[in-house]
Formats: sequence, C-alpha cells, structure tokens
Amino acid sequence: MPNSLRAPARLSLALAACVLAGCASTPREPVTINLVAMNDFHGNLEPSRYALPPVNGVTPPAIRAGGAEAVAAALQAWRKEDKDLLFVSAGDLVGGSPALSSLWADEPTIEAMNLLDLRVSAVGNHEFDAGRKELLRQQHGGCDSPRPAKACQWSPNYGGAKFTYLAANVIDSATGKPFIPAFRIEEVKGVKVGLVGAVLKGTDAVVMASGIAGLRFGDETEAINRAVPLMRAQGAQVIVALVHEGGTVDNRDDRLGCLNLQGAIVPIVKQLDPAIRLVITGHSHFGYVCQVEGRTVTQAASFGQVLTRVAMKVDPGSGKLLELQANNVVMKPGDYPADPRMAALVASVKERSRAALGRPVARLPAAPVLRKQNEAGESELGKLIADAVLAATRDQGAQIGFMNEGGIRKDLEAGEGNVASFGQTQAVLPFGNTLVVMDLTGAQIRSLLEQQWARPAASDPSILQVSQGFSYQWDGKRPAGSRVVPGSIRLHGAPLEDGKRYRVVANNFLAEGGDNFPEFAKGTQRVETGMLDLDAFTDYLKKHEGQGAAPSAAAPRVLKAQ
Repeated sequence: MPNSLRAPARLSLALAACVLAGCASTPREPVTINLVAMNDFHGNLEPSRYALPPVNGVTPPAIRAGGAEAVAAALQAWRKEDKDLLFVSAGDLVGGSPALSSLWADEPTIEAMNLLDLRVSAVGNHEFDAGRKELLRQQHGGCDSPRPAKACQWSPNYGGAKFTYLAANVIDSATGKPFIPAFRIEEVKGVKVGLVGAVLKGTDAVVMASGIAGLRFGDETEAINRAVPLMRAQGAQVIVALVHEGGTVDNRDDRLGCLNLQGAIVPIVKQLDPAIRLVITGHSHFGYVCQVEGRTVTQAASFGQVLTRVAMKVDPGSGKLLELQANNVVMKPGDYPADPRMAALVASVKERSRAALGRPVARLPAAPVLRKQNEAGESELGKLIADAVLAATRDQGAQIGFMNEGGIRKDLEAGEGNVASFGQTQAVLPFGNTLVVMDLTGAQIRSLLEQQWARPAASDPSILQVSQGFSYQWDGKRPAGSRVVPGSIRLHGAPLEDGKRYRVVANNFLAEGGDNFPEFAKGTQRVETGMLDLDAFTDYLKKHEGQGAAPSAAAPRVLKAQ
C-alpha cells in the first residue's frame, strides 16, 4: 500500500485508541476531596466533660461534648454538602472504654463506627488491650474471645468491623510481614487516595506483654515510607498518613491552630516521604492543626469531642495536591440535626446497660474527684485509687500501693446527691486490670521512682500515684537517674532502707513492667490476687462513705523541690 494511504489509516486507528483510553477528553477541573478525621474515641458513646479554654483570663464552665450521636449528626450534615466525604481514624477507637461500651466487649462502638461509614483506622495501642486475638476478632467478627463473658453478648452474631484497621509497622515475627494491612486505597471523585497507618513504636511498653507475643513494633517513619511505592504501584495519587502517635501544643483551644508543637510526632513527620502532605495523628489527646516543614499535621483531641475537617483540592489528572485546608470543630450535642439510626443504637445500648450502670456505689464527700495532676505530678483521684488498692491487699501484707496515671481514664463524677454509680466508677478504671502483690527492696523502689523520668518517647515524666504513708521528693534540676532527693523516700515517716524488702501492690499491667516501669517485673514473692482494681476501688468508696474528706485529701505524698 502507498505511504499516502497508510498514514491516514494509522492516524484513524490512533485516534480511535485515544478516544477509547480517554486521552482525547477535555482536561478535568480540580476536585475537592473532603475528609473528616477522629482519634482516641475510646468507646465514648455518650458525651463527656470538655474543658473550654480561658477567655480574657476567665475559664468558662466545662460543657458536655462528643459521643457517637454528636459525631453522627455532624457527619450526616456534612455529607449533605458532599456525599463522597471520607471518614477516617487515627486509632484507639476502643480500649479504656466507659462501661456502656466495655460491658459488651466494645461491640456497640464497632457497630457505631460501621454506621458512621468509617473507612479506615490506624490501629492504636489500646486496640491491643485484650491482645492480638481480640483485635482480629473485632476486625473480622465471631465469638472466640479472651473475654468470653462479654463477647457476643450484645449480638449473638457479631459480624466485625466494616472498616479496615491499618498498621504498616506491626510485624508478625513468624512471617516477617505486617500483622494487618499496611494501607488501603480509596477512590474519591476519580482520585485514588492512599491511606497508610502506623501505631507508636513503643506500643510494646504500654500494653500487656502477654497479649502481643510474636509481634514486633517497628519505626513508624520507615514503615510508612516503605508503603509509599507499593501504594503508588496500585495507582495512589494522594497519600495520607494516619499515625497513632502525637504531640503537645501550648494552646489548648482545639478549634485554633498550633503553638509550639512538640513530642514524638515531630521527628516522624520530618522524615516522611515528600509525597505525604497530610499527617493525621492521635495518642496524645491534644487538638491541633500544625505545619511541620510544609506538611499539615492534625489531631482531634479525644472521645469524639472534636473532629478535624480537611479539604484537599487535587488535580485529578496528575494527582497534584493544589491546596489543603484543615480545621477542628468541637462536637456539641444539638449543633446538627440528629441521625436517627445512631440515636436508636445509643438508646438501645443505654437501655440494655441501665441496670448495671445505674447501680449506686457510694456517696462522695465532693464531686467530681479530678485526675488532673498538680505541679509535683500528684492527683486527688490517683491518691484515692492508690489507697484503695493498698486497702484491698493489706491481708496479703501490702505496705505501699502504686497506680499509673495512664490507667486513670476519667474524673470520678457523681449524680444527684454526689452519689457515684457503677458506670461512673468504671469509667475511671475501665481496663479490667487485676492486682498483683510483690516484694521489692528499698533500692528497687528508688530505681522504680527514677524510671518515672526514663520515658523513651516523651519529654514529660509519668508520675506514679502512691498510697498514704509513702512519700518522697523529686528535683527536676538534678540529672536523670538521680532526680529523687536522697533520703526523702519514707514509709510512715521512716526512711526506706535499700536492703530491706517491702510488700507493694500494683495492677497487672504495671506488674509486667508496663508503661516503661521494668523494675516492677523484677518483683519477687508475687501473688496474683485475681482481684479487679475496679472492685477494690468501689469497695473502698463504700467503706469510706459518709466519713467526710477522703483519705486522699491528706498531706501531699509526692513533693517537688522548688
């Protein structure tokens, strides 16, 4: 065939192929991808106390905020603006939950997240509270659980989460591969959005060691960066990191921007692949919208009290992120029309839980009893719990009670007449930990106290709450490893002797060396009492009902040198 005839034929074929492939179409306009993020919900199906920031030096009264109904109402309203809105989480959806959720092995919270059309969640450290087996059950469903008395009691056919838990840096030692998926790709308005998750690498120090046997928690940045080319190979155009690790800011108004972001999340963000422009964080329970070397870094406080709204303008052809805006919104009940499906679910959970949760425990001298710590690191609620666990184990010879601050999840609130219910006490100690009594020498106790400042991933100490009769002083100006003032550790006024053995009690999480207190794991003559810390706490409240000020209101036990 002459060249003059072959050329038009080739052109016609090329044009036909181009039309079929879409390359001859008009370039598309930029699209806006709306994303909403939450973190650290912790099974808070109901609203909870939310402290508002000071205004002109005056602190306004706290309000009730958050809960599943407020979140559902907001999402329902925002989806009317954009039906393609993408809802994601940065972890700790469950664990440390109030009784309304934990009574039922957190299955109502998973059901609530399904109703909210949550797409993905980075796994948080608290998702491992009941171990890897329970995490997989929560994801996939079924009734084979380490919590048989609670599992499948809400529904006999628990079907699991419809969203996907993600953790690029949790490796199964047996296979060398991620324990659960590292990422998921969602297509929104024709743009493929890669969502990659990670949990803090120090998870093994803050959960029960027995529940995570066979798992390794790797570096967050390395794991996320490894996932980027894999997501690109599957077509991801925009990549968002969901990291269950966080930081702190100086401004406490969650609705405003960012002032002096610090903490473990900062070096993680700085080393991420340049393709990642948005990092959604959790774990530290702060609200912020920050900029770190050209990346937007957000966190939405906790308990559903705040949601982060993100708008990403994207060129759908190149996948280039043209513009990114983010802001935090406080979730006040009644701000948006109710979502009837969520209202029905919460009402059902409350009705089925009413008898257990409403059972009165004791009348308090005053309420609420706060977990907020003073300058020395001591809280009234922490002292009260330490006294309670000591009182419960005196027949085991216990002389000193310890409580970790992270195990105290809420202030102790009360209802009419300052009467605290079971639900309110359980919200304080929701983990179902048991008490362990052991021997530690005076030298070991001194070493234990120094470990309060040995925090691998945090700049602030984690001060143990201690029982009445035990006291010491610390000085932040002294070098690490010798912050406790020499000679200041005393038990009933007598200096602790290095070579003498003392009987101490702590919850089983601490007793395994959890929360970066490895000295507890060295204790001898151990007795696993099987007694729940919550039972010890409620018994103590009952015994001291009507006695005026609680013993915790006595003189300070932990003192800070000035």
